[in-house]
Order: sequence, then structure tokens, then C-alpha cells
Amino acid sequence: MPETRAPDARRAESPVERAERRTRQRFARRQWARRWMRWKLVVASVLFVAMVVTGVWLVFFSATLSVSRVEVAGNELLSDQRVLRIAAVPEGEQLALVDLADAARRVETLSEVKDADVTRAWPDGVLITVTERTAVAVVELGGKIRGLDAEGIVFRDYTSVPRGMPRVRPTTSTGTDALKEAAGVVSALPDDLAARVDHVEVQTIDQITLVLRDGREVLWGSAEESDLKATVLAELLDVQDANVYDVSVPGSPTTR
Repeated sequence: MPETRAPDARRAESPVERAERRTRQRFARRQWARRWMRWKLVVASVLFVAMVVTGVWLVFFSATLSVSRVEVAGNELLSDQRVLRIAAVPEGEQLALVDLADAARRVETLSEVKDADVTRAWPDGVLITVTERTAVAVVELGGKIRGLDAEGIVFRDYTSVPRGMPRVRPTTSTGTDALKEAAGVVSALPDDLAARVDHVEVQTIDQITLVLRDGREVLWGSAEESDLKATVLAELLDVQDANVYDVSVPGSPTTR
């Protein structure tokens, strides 16, 4: 008898069947990709929300970002303790909630401070940077020798007059505006000329006189055009020997 064979269970796909199978596979991949994209969006949203919540908690509630140190920089006349006391930055408060501008305003009430800048030093610090005033002259007030800056602010004490620093001598009627004018005059003087000034006599804002260390006098007037007056005076001192120099009108100086 002729030998019979079992039909082959794995018959070859027809082109139509192959195309249908590939179409189903592509459809399944697209479905899976769309589901995965939706899940990625959900996961990303959850992570974003978690990060925001964690950040808010860290910044506004966690002790990790609360003030644990306050430092002072730029101070020489003032002690750290005095600056810290007047700044009154609350330790333990959340760093993000500290009112920096208010702390700076308090520090600037100190007479020695010209400017103050308060900044956050993450993660747990506050830095107070002060710019102190610089004395351009001294003035005796109430029996004390006080430093006077270029803005006419009296801000520190001296035990004696520093070497080479001019003195301002106000009268009993001299007001704060006149002191400010005198300070403006002194700050406008070149160093070599300022070193020759023994003291500055102030009566009113437009009656300022320089008395040199050799006793000669300079009628200065007001602080207006002080730079020009200083230039004119320096030239006069070099070429004219006199007891009194009047540069109150710098365009027409006189001597006698």
C-alpha cells in the first residue's frame, strides 16, 4: 500500500494572513504605547506634585531650612554682638520668611553704619554686611571728641585727635546743616592740603574758615565749588605769601 502522510499543522501563511497579522501587531503596539504614555503622564504629575509638596514643606515648615546662624561682615568699629542685637534676626524662624529689609533698616539706625545689606545664606544662615562711616574730621561736642563723616554725621568717639585729621570748631549757634557743610569742605580737600589744616571754624553754612597749622586763615564761604576752591587755594599757597586767603569766590580770590 502507498504510504500516507499526516497533514502539516504548520502550513505556510498566505500573504493576506501575514498582512492581517502584522496589522494586528502594529495596532497592539500602538495601543500599548498610548497606555504607556498616559501612565508616564500620570507618574510625572504625581512626582511633580510630590516634589512641590516636599519643597514647600522644606522651605516653610522643616527645621532643615530654619535660621541657625547669623553672621556679620564688614564691621570694624562695631562689635558683632551689637550688630546682631539691633538686627534681631529670629533664630529658629524659617529662612524664607525672614524680613531681610526690616533687619537692614534696624542695623542702619546705628550711627556708625552708612549702609547695611542683609542676605540669606542657604541653607540655614543670614549674612549681615555693613559699610561703616569714615571720619573726615573730628568735632568736640559735650566735652567729647567725635568723628564726623563726609555727610556731616557724628558717629564715633576718640580719646584724642587722630594725627593729621582736621578739627571742626562749631560755635554755640552752629546747626547740623552748618556741620554738614563743614564736613563737605573737608572731604573735598586733597590729602596734602587736608594735612595742612589745623581746624575748621564754622559759624553758618556760608561762613566757614580754614585755619592752617602755621596760623594762616582761609575764608572758604560755603561748601559750594569746594573742589575748585581747593585747587585755587593750592596754587595761591605756592605763589603768594599772605596771612589771609579768601577763596569764597574762587573765580576772584584775594589775599591780605
